[in-house]
Amino acid sequence: MRYDTLIIGGGLGGLECGYLLSRAGQRVLVLEQGRQPGGCLQSLRRQGMTFDTGFHYVGGLAEGQSLHAAFRCLGLLDLPWQRLDADGFDRVTIGDRTFPFAEGYDAFADRLAEDFPAERTALRRYADLLQRTAEGQWNALSPCPSETEMTTRMMETPAWQYLQENFRDPLLIQVLGGTSLKMELRKESLPLFAFLHGNSCFVESSWRLRGDGSLIADALVRGIRTQGGDVVCRAEVRELLERNGRLVRAVCSNGEAYEGRLFVSDIHPDQTCRMVKDSQRLRPLFRRRIHGLAQSFGMFTVSLRLAPQSLRYFNHNHYVYRRPDVWDFHLNNRPVGGVLASCRVPEDGSGFARQVDLLTPMTWESCRNWVTRRDADYEEMKRQMADECVALAGQVVPGLHEAKTVCTSTPLTWQRYTLSPEGSAYGLRKDCRAPMLTFLSPRTPIPNLFLTGQNLGLHGLHGVTMTAFRTCAEILGRETVWDMLHGNGAATH
Repeated sequence: MRYDTLIIGGGLGGLECGYLLSRAGQRVLVLEQGRQPGGCLQSLRRQGMTFDTGFHYVGGLAEGQSLHAAFRCLGLLDLPWQRLDADGFDRVTIGDRTFPFAEGYDAFADRLAEDFPAERTALRRYADLLQRTAEGQWNALSPCPSETEMTTRMMETPAWQYLQENFRDPLLIQVLGGTSLKMELRKESLPLFAFLHGNSCFVESSWRLRGDGSLIADALVRGIRTQGGDVVCRAEVRELLERNGRLVRAVCSNGEAYEGRLFVSDIHPDQTCRMVKDSQRLRPLFRRRIHGLAQSFGMFTVSLRLAPQSLRYFNHNHYVYRRPDVWDFHLNNRPVGGVLASCRVPEDGSGFARQVDLLTPMTWESCRNWVTRRDADYEEMKRQMADECVALAGQVVPGLHEAKTVCTSTPLTWQRYTLSPEGSAYGLRKDCRAPMLTFLSPRTPIPNLFLTGQNLGLHGLHGVTMTAFRTCAEILGRETVWDMLHGNGAATH
């Protein structure tokens, strides 16, 4: 059977593209190598409980905000979303001081100004920049896009440089980066563009699911199938065959082959290039360029199970740092210097938490010794890091030391389940010194092969969703996708 579009990889970007293309009337097939679709939205079941692997919260879902129209278009607004505390959806603790991030741009600036009164004017300018960033996030999809000079400057400006030039208080600079464990903080390379996009939508409003992230993946899969497409798991694509300069077939490890008119790859661009073994179009120079791009670092995660009624549910995320070195602590991996504590919404209505996830950055170099083996030393390293995460988070979340560690993961785990090189949590590293090289286009030298996912532009639920719409705009046309985004695009099949 020949499909209109074959999608390689059933992560968030692949599923969103599958949903949008099938909604537009295409016959779509998503091929996923794992046992379940979703990528970092996958969940795992341990000791009678379901734990998330990568998803913890998202921003901008309220009506009129930056992600509302996209999630309405994708059929995701009806999921059981819970809005986080408006007076402190995120809280940053550095040493013995805690700073809440309030919802709403004015409230965000005013609340931080209570702790940093001399920076009130600079905070309001920063909040205004966050707001303009959120309001302009979908401009590139407009049928008549207007790429502004400001966007170009933000892509070429280091976020660290901007903060240094606009704020005088060194502690405030650390606080403003304190919620950015959800991105790779690097002073020399992180573009201001990525930093602002990674923070602006959460200030609009922040939400977590009453349930696990697989609810998002499941909803997208149902939508694809309802619209005439399909998702096949345990279908690991090994080769993409080219004929006369265009892809014609995907061959899986089990020998199954699928033909398509168009192909969308949601896996890492370097892995995609490797699948196209013989090509008139993918020149060695392009392959070397993609292969040579740096990966962002990975994550170490700890999933904790709490005793009944031992911890009140907290409706916010807490970022905890030993010292005011938010931008540098990941360079010294031990002991753990910063951690995110995220609480699962109680599903029994008791008001008491049963699960808490802890996350901290972890570099590939930290686990390189165990790439080919998992021995007792590896298990001991994970145990010690888990204990350090619990001890640090326990400074602000009482009773964590009594919780039971159910499972842990390292970049090695991420590499195994997502095929991300070096277990990268945020995809390819975006570099303000070379934005044209590190922000990738959905188009490739092969005219019917397109890319999507976190490696192209921005990562996270918000960034990947924006990229999925952008990829589909290259296939369907900007006007079609713009109409779909704004509620005017009906299915054509």
